[in-house]
Amino acid sequence: MSHEKKITGAASIVGSATVLSRILGYIRDAAVAYVFGAGLYSDAFFMAFRISNLLRRLVGEGALTSSFIPIFTEEMSKRSKEDTRNLVSSVFTIFAIILTGLAVLGIIFSKEIVWVMSPGFASDPLKFGLTIELTRLMFPYMVFIGLMAIAMGVLNSYRHFTAPALSPVFFNLAIILCVFALAPFLDTPVFALAIGVLLGGVLQFLVQLPYMRKFGMMPRPLFNFKDPAIKKIFALMAPAAFGVGVYQLNIMVTLWFSSRLAEGSVSYLYYAGRLMELPLGVFGVAVSTAVLPSLSEHVAKKDWDGFRGSLSFALRIVNFVTIPATIGLFVLSFPIIDILFRRGEFGGAASEGTAIALYYYAIGLVPVSISRILSSVFYSSKDTVTPVWIAFISFIANVIFCFLLVEPLGHGGLALATSLSSIVNTIILLLVLKKRFGRFDGRAIFKSAFKSGVASLIMGVIIYLIIFKSGFEAMAMPVKTVLLSVCLVVGVAVYVILARVMKVPEIMFLKDFIKKRG
Repeated sequence: MSHEKKITGAASIVGSATVLSRILGYIRDAAVAYVFGAGLYSDAFFMAFRISNLLRRLVGEGALTSSFIPIFTEEMSKRSKEDTRNLVSSVFTIFAIILTGLAVLGIIFSKEIVWVMSPGFASDPLKFGLTIELTRLMFPYMVFIGLMAIAMGVLNSYRHFTAPALSPVFFNLAIILCVFALAPFLDTPVFALAIGVLLGGVLQFLVQLPYMRKFGMMPRPLFNFKDPAIKKIFALMAPAAFGVGVYQLNIMVTLWFSSRLAEGSVSYLYYAGRLMELPLGVFGVAVSTAVLPSLSEHVAKKDWDGFRGSLSFALRIVNFVTIPATIGLFVLSFPIIDILFRRGEFGGAASEGTAIALYYYAIGLVPVSISRILSSVFYSSKDTVTPVWIAFISFIANVIFCFLLVEPLGHGGLALATSLSSIVNTIILLLVLKKRFGRFDGRAIFKSAFKSGVASLIMGVIIYLIIFKSGFEAMAMPVKTVLLSVCLVVGVAVYVILARVMKVPEIMFLKDFIKKRG
């Protein structure tokens, strides 16, 4: 129970901070949509940002963090504080060199990278040239966000989750500031977005440093690259990087296909993907981030009963919150997009296109959240190889689904392909984990998920009747906003009441947890 409380407490911190950052993220995206809409300039920026953001995915949420935390947690218990700080400094130094080198290469070969990632843009010289320039400008962002990922790994190992979770707030504020304060003064206003990305990356890194100093882990230049722990990190990171690289191949496939579709398709997928990041970040990423240190601790102590208990609990909690979120997105995708983005340059066609993408992305919310936690199991046991071949199988599935679905469904088919491949990934992860670790209370997980599913379906029917039987389309925007807010409040209330009636154990645990924290 103590580990369950640690996981829930950490997840609540990460989740709360994520809610704040996502709200600002929506304000940011609404500002971008208002000024740039969903067309040439937004397509060019989002494509360039996706390209420069590849390494953030690699080091921020993948190979580096997942490889660093288990090793660092183990080393903390063996080393003196000074020796531990030396390890942190050495890791910072070597990755600062690597990341800078990668950024320089990215700047030099931007044209070739853009051509590979978005061949459809080559038919439009203006869009193609603009994407190249934006990509070059944003590549240094990788350096700062990569160093921020190391700081996050250190702070999370000390069970400090607040500063890393809040860092995206500063990123969003930087872009919002540049959209309104800088864009009007530039000949090509979209470059303000790229400057905002750079400024945001710098701020995300700098905000971690006071907390690094607080724990006595403030890094300094140190070239002790022969430390055995660094070799262990790289040994774990190599296959993990390949595995995350496979994930990036999925993004590249989506970009490749979407660059050949009608103008605005890249933007539709981006805006919808951003909306998906709220429930995914609040629930899936928050729980997986919180559970990794606990799983690593169980592995270090060889406490396999505790290991399986923490895993089962994390899966039940994430199902409890992502299943109703999925149903909510199904029902409310069109109203949400309409209210959040439909203004300025973002018109009805853009709103409809984004809502279609969100509808199909929502199918993958539960499996993606579960796979985040299951991957943490492998990382905690220092196995970064197994997720690689599983991710590769899901990549092949994604390519096949894209070919099959892009023709009949357009950009919606690409979103659906992503969701279906995530289901394939999760199923294989579950089968492998069951074979390796035995049962981890699957009956309780299924029973909890079934009850959550029933409660969510009833909730979905009720909010559907409220939103669509009331003439939503014909209402003024303020009335639409009030009605959507009412639907959300009613939906949560109905779900919680039904969960209590059906005695879903997670609702009782969360109730007791909130009472004790209060």
